[in-house]
Amino acid sequence: MSLDVDWEKGGGLAPAIVQDADTGAVLMLGYMNAEALSATQEKGLVTFWSRSKNRLWTKGETSGDVLHLVSLAADCDRDAILVQARPAGPTCHLGTITCWGDDPGPGLAFLGRLGRIIDQRADEGGEASYTAKLLSSGIAKIAQKVGEEGVETALAAVGESDAALLGEAADLVFHLMVLLKARGLSLGDAANVLKARRED
Repeated sequence: MSLDVDWEKGGGLAPAIVQDADTGAVLMLGYMNAEALSATQEKGLVTFWSRSKNRLWTKGETSGDVLHLVSLAADCDRDAILVQARPAGPTCHLGTITCWGDDPGPGLAFLGRLGRIIDQRADEGGEASYTAKLLSSGIAKIAQKVGEEGVETALAAVGESDAALLGEAADLVFHLMVLLKARGLSLGDAANVLKARRED
């Protein structure tokens, strides 16, 4: 992917804002020079120019908590870079999801984090969690749960409180996400369909 950055404005460096490609959370801020940008593109791992070490630094090179590159974009002035990535662990050296703590951002951003939790439960398997049990029960059982939660959501909408409706809607979204996972899909894939419809 080609990126047109005006390196002269920042004396050879440009701030690089890293955003979680799935949740939208801002993970960290680093600095890139042309060499770091090239290394990021070649390796697919987000790499910065460390001003303190005076060398290239690939995020997670010692901890293993790397950032897998998804996309790059320069801002309108061509002097800052937006890096979208998928983290392979906590981004901050203090062990938090972002360098601003564990809050993933706006409420909808939590859906991306929940998707990762569902993925983790699927990988772990076993009977330790409701999610793992549900996934092991098969598509038909999961689809039945989605149907039940859909009916309960509709009933709550016409005859119960806002709190009850929100609780049922949350259950519906969760079970829908598990159903999509069981088919190798995600809520993000469904969102992309909505986005494509809007752009038509």
